[in-house]
Amino acid sequence: MNGCRVVVTGLGPVTSIGVGAADFHQAQVKGVSGIGPLTRFDASGLSARIAGEVDLPAELVPSRREALAADRCTHLARAAATLALADSGLDLAREEPSRCGVVIGTGAGGLETWESNTRTLIESGPGRLGARFIPMAMSNAPAAKIAVDLGLTGPCSSVATACASGAEALVAACQMIVCGEADVVLAGGTDAAVNPLTVAGFARMGALSRRNDAPGLASRPFAADRDGFVLAEGAAVLVLESAEHAARRGATVLAELRGYGRSCDAHHITAPHPEGAGARQAVTAALRSARLAPDDVSYVNAHGTGTQFNDAAEALGLHGALGPAAATVAVSATKSMTGHALGASGAIEAVASVQALVHQLVPPTVNLDDPDPAIGLNVIAGDPRELPLAAVLSNSFAFGGHNVVLAFTAVGA
Repeated sequence: MNGCRVVVTGLGPVTSIGVGAADFHQAQVKGVSGIGPLTRFDASGLSARIAGEVDLPAELVPSRREALAADRCTHLARAAATLALADSGLDLAREEPSRCGVVIGTGAGGLETWESNTRTLIESGPGRLGARFIPMAMSNAPAAKIAVDLGLTGPCSSVATACASGAEALVAACQMIVCGEADVVLAGGTDAAVNPLTVAGFARMGALSRRNDAPGLASRPFAADRDGFVLAEGAAVLVLESAEHAARRGATVLAELRGYGRSCDAHHITAPHPEGAGARQAVTAALRSARLAPDDVSYVNAHGTGTQFNDAAEALGLHGALGPAAATVAVSATKSMTGHALGASGAIEAVASVQALVHQLVPPTVNLDDPDPAIGLNVIAGDPRELPLAAVLSNSFAFGGHNVVLAFTAVGA
């Protein structure tokens, strides 16, 4: 990338395996699964009855009044922003509000609000709709809520590119800083789509795992017997700053967002390009943007959903972009533990990628007791792996053919 350097100074993950940077990291290291039976509603009539649900700690649970004024996806994003700010040590009272921005991606927006109000409309008529229905359901509500609560008057926007939304938000934030619109941006993704409509919809597509009797074993990226992804809810916000701004305030820099690559498969609304062409293009673009060679990449945090087609296409894309290095570079899939949090997943996995650099530790891919031999990647299974990590790629590939790859580098790399 041209222009100023963009660095990461704060992490705020809100996931099914842990809330907050420390808990999330420890859960990854231990290979904890956040998948369990659905508890948010009666799923007995559904073919998929498991999910990754988030348990917010008491200090982050919204009050009853707050809960009635915003969708769950907004509450998760707001919690993630609180955590990221605390982790960064940023004192907003000392910042110029117009130089601080927000970008939050979401694949589904206030889907829980849409579903409940649609049911109310059908069962009770328009007069019973919630007066806050529209502002609660808006896809830009999470970003707006964060900006309003924190008084941030810089650029504020929302991104919707399905499961690449969180990663796309980080790209947008990076661009804001590089072009001089902002010094600091709170960026990430959120989705709270664990509801009957979404679970039934994905199940109808044949996209979800049906290992209902063994929830912890259901999310199986790159395994020969993988049978679909496991839906999850979650959010993550990262604090991005210009390197100059971070240095001026004496911030602890966790990593640098060195570059990114984007592409579109232009192939099918849900299926990836069968040869991984879009993934290959995005990885290649990320390397070029970050001025990295394939051999410079130490670790790839894979999109790794656990579907037959997506994992195969991602592997082909990595082989095409990295060449011989693809067979040896460490790869792991966070979704094996967290499940698939849709538009939040790219941001959650960006957190995992930054933490890998900070701790020089590759988190494992759980449930990989029978690797698919056709994948041909060095997927780290079982236990975490200590490795010298200098450059990490984080892959996010989405319905619609949206592909985003983020390139992070260690401090001083």
